[in-house]
Amino acid sequence: MTYTADHPPVPSSEELRARIPGWGADLDPADRPAVPKCQSLDTGARWDFPERQPETWPRERSIEHQMLTPVFGTSTPPRGLSGAIRRHAYRKFSEGRAAHWLLLILADRVDAAESHAQSVLSRHPDNPIAESGIKAEFTHKGWQDRSRPHRVDRAHTWMDPLIVGGPWLVGGAAAATAVIKGAKRYARQSP
Repeated sequence: MTYTADHPPVPSSEELRARIPGWGADLDPADRPAVPKCQSLDTGARWDFPERQPETWPRERSIEHQMLTPVFGTSTPPRGLSGAIRRHAYRKFSEGRAAHWLLLILADRVDAAESHAQSVLSRHPDNPIAESGIKAEFTHKGWQDRSRPHRVDRAHTWMDPLIVGGPWLVGGAAAATAVIKGAKRYARQSP
């Protein structure tokens, strides 16, 4: 069948159904494969709308939605600067905008930095050697497993120590520089 310059020929529903298996299955409910799932069956639920979870603090809600879903996550409430960035992303930008998602990614990075700072200031700081798996590389055949020829992550293995340890080294260097400058300034000011 060829198309003409005037208008492409439009076959009838019967021709299409005869030629294409399953065509038009959504037209007649009797032909739909999922019709038993679409029927309203008695499930035993005693509500039309579920009971709403109490909102103990203002939650982030997309500007596309009029209300929160009846049940929502409460494991990590927004806090600090990262929480303010998240609230701004939800209050100002639609979920269809890249700015919304970029702000949420930024909030995740800020939250990680806040958590690291809180860890350093606590009595039990993070242990990057144990928590990043560097110690396990030496005690559980890590280097031997990494040298296998069929590993898919061999291409970026060399970057892993830089990605994991780099921020700690930069933060340590910045802290050491600040302490040295502060000590020099204090030494100049004291008689």
